[in-house]
Amino acid sequence: MPTSSENYLRLKGMFQELNLHTVCEEAHCPNVSECWGGGTATLMLMGDVCSRACRFCMVTPGRPNAPLDEQEPENVALALSKMDLNYVVLTSVDRDDVSDGGAAHFARTISAVREMSPGMLIEVLVPDFQNDVDAIRKVVAARPDVIAHNLETTLFLTETVRDPRANYWQSLSVLRTVKKLDRRLFTKSSLMVGLGEGEEEVRLAMVHLREAGVDFLTIGQYLRPSNRHLKVAEYVTPETFERYRRMGEELGFKYVASGPLVRSSYKAGEYYIRSIVQQEKTISELRL
Repeated sequence: MPTSSENYLRLKGMFQELNLHTVCEEAHCPNVSECWGGGTATLMLMGDVCSRACRFCMVTPGRPNAPLDEQEPENVALALSKMDLNYVVLTSVDRDDVSDGGAAHFARTISAVREMSPGMLIEVLVPDFQNDVDAIRKVVAARPDVIAHNLETTLFLTETVRDPRANYWQSLSVLRTVKKLDRRLFTKSSLMVGLGEGEEEVRLAMVHLREAGVDFLTIGQYLRPSNRHLKVAEYVTPETFERYRRMGEELGFKYVASGPLVRSSYKAGEYYIRSIVQQEKTISELRL
């Protein structure tokens, strides 16, 4: 059985060979070796240039303009079928230049992965699709195991932290719409802390996420990726992260990961999440 470091190097080489992008590397995630070595990877669809420019994100902003790669869904599925992964996260840059924001592209990729790797659990971390219900419906209809969309920060910091086209209430609406379209799907979101927010603001964001029906929550420390990005306002203490974890569980999230190096896709294949998803799938199959 390959070691974690061997698994990491193998995946890195394969992603490069197949010209696949990973948010793990594009965003300079500090957990890339741990996650890849443990059987989880996050692939980034639709290129590596984002049509938005959030002030915390390392992914290259600009005008993508290039058409979507029609072969990408099948290429991603083929690559994943050759990898020893049990949980994959499919995310993307924002593509506001595409009519449906790339929702159909997500759906095709989910279907292709499901066909070639039927035992693999699939999480999608989607953009807001400008809150287009028809676009969201395309992703929901493809039935990934988890649909994630990140709130990123608190209500009062949203305008400072995120691109002007992103919106706190719009993001909550996306998550709420997923549940309205199919309550069986698990939903997930993420918050960054250390940007100047207060603990009550974080709690309010958690309350709003629970009201939108979100099941899983991750909370992590914002780390400045370069000098052109927002400065870190505070390094949050482990004790505060623990308070956030307990707070989230008391509010009713099924699972909360809270810690300095936690990211939205950090340990997405955490055993507890996998067990919840797998148990629900088994129950659904028995009902058929």
